[in-house]
Amino acid sequence: MTRVATLPGDAVPVTERFRITQYLRIALVGLVLLCKALAPDTLLPDRHDLVPWTFVLLGATVLAELVSRVLPRRTVLLFSGMLMVDGLWLAWAAYLTGATTSPLRYAMLLHLGAVCLLASYRTGIKLAVWHSLLLFTIRNMIAGTVLTETSPSKLSGYGSADHRLAIFIVVLWLVAISTSTLSAINERELRRRRGDLEALTSLAEQIERTDDSSSVARTLLDAAVTTYGFPRGVVLASAEGHLPVLASYGLDEDLARRPGRPGPSLVIKQAHDAKQTVLVRGLDVEADPWLARLLPGANNLVVVPLSAEGRSLGALVVEHTSGIRIQRRVVTGLERSASYAALALRNAWLLEQVQRLAATDGLTKIANRRTFEATLEREVARATRSAEHVSLVMVDIDHFKALNDTHGHQAGDEVLRNVAAALSCECRDFDTPARYGGEEFAIILPGCGPEEARDIAERLRRSVSQAPSIVPITASAGVATYPSHAGDADTLVRAADEALYRSKHAGRNTTSMSEGVPPEAQVDALLRRAVSQRLGRPVTSEDGDLLAPTPRVNGD
Repeated sequence: MTRVATLPGDAVPVTERFRITQYLRIALVGLVLLCKALAPDTLLPDRHDLVPWTFVLLGATVLAELVSRVLPRRTVLLFSGMLMVDGLWLAWAAYLTGATTSPLRYAMLLHLGAVCLLASYRTGIKLAVWHSLLLFTIRNMIAGTVLTETSPSKLSGYGSADHRLAIFIVVLWLVAISTSTLSAINERELRRRRGDLEALTSLAEQIERTDDSSSVARTLLDAAVTTYGFPRGVVLASAEGHLPVLASYGLDEDLARRPGRPGPSLVIKQAHDAKQTVLVRGLDVEADPWLARLLPGANNLVVVPLSAEGRSLGALVVEHTSGIRIQRRVVTGLERSASYAALALRNAWLLEQVQRLAATDGLTKIANRRTFEATLEREVARATRSAEHVSLVMVDIDHFKALNDTHGHQAGDEVLRNVAAALSCECRDFDTPARYGGEEFAIILPGCGPEEARDIAERLRRSVSQAPSIVPITASAGVATYPSHAGDADTLVRAADEALYRSKHAGRNTTSMSEGVPPEAQVDALLRRAVSQRLGRPVTSEDGDLLAPTPRVNGD
């Protein structure tokens, strides 16, 4: 694989710049030879032959081209060396054709301007020094009679040779400085735009690796702050339309951690209505209290709307330095970054919605059977590592079939929804209520021993009786604790289920504690688990029923 030589920070490879200068040298050689053939009087005095030296330059050009193809890594050295050769040839050619009156002096100016624009302003200044040094050297050699004077005597009335040389060198430096200044401005702007493009590309790559909305918002804000140096910023967005804080920078930590209930924002609404970025000198506390509270004393705000597929999602709000007018390229960069992030946010929310739908029961909106089984396995594994308890409560609505038959399935569905809501309200934040199947619910209680679990189960059972229903309802509950009553997740479910059926047989509307599963059942469960993990086959019960596969737990 051939490596293309580049100068530090260059957007155009130095090999391409070298090729262009080679074409310019060939064009210069052709022009000189054409003038010598068609109009020899234009290159005075004619007693000095420029043709051999022109072929020397042509030979050096061809040799440099061959070396660059054989040794591409030496292109930078060849590029600099051939510029010095150009200076030598131009100085000597100007001497041969009239010194300070030679028409080839203007080729020096063209050569200098081309190098300033093609290479860099630093190279142009160095080349101006080189041309000046060569011109002074040749003039001193003429003054010291080392070289003979070639300027026509008839031009002596236009000033001395030293005077003409001084004027030419002043013009040379004016060209060098003006062209180098223009080159420096263009180079700085190109590098800035290149940096903006690289930042946008990097943002897009980082966003592709994120899979949640908070990470997307943080990536967007970090990219904006890093690239453009904003002192404060915040990303406000949600799929529902309100404006919670997804990411912040430069805000008070307590305020950023507990921003309070999000409210509407006038400036963000203006940005979405106009479908473009809005620049705000300051926030009106009365008209925009929510944003003013997040960014107290904010001035010179840039509000970039976040929208995808025609929907308003929120906004990126950043504060730029006071007293400095924000550049258009910065606004454009923010808008492009925001458009990438808005689509990523939309996709992240869709993914989160799909994951929630896959993890929750469609009717009751609590965890489904699959989520329950995975959570129970994880909690049992954690309890094993930390030598703690984990309890399981099974709750079943009494006489639910009769309720369905009498009042219809829609009434039954409403009861299930109300029961699920009641169980969720009674659970702790780290408990997991789930719909186990039909009218049966399961609640995982991490860190609960048998006695505490029984009290919680009784409270949960009473909450079911208090749930809104078309007719009064009751529930039965069964409780089992790991490792007191079972040795793994499967036998824990079996133990809690057997306790539940004891409550049913005891007249319902009561809570029963597990007496534990027989030791041989625990041994059978452990053997089935070991075999399934070894062979990668699903686990079946003693009756041949398919049980949930046991996932391999790698951590919390």
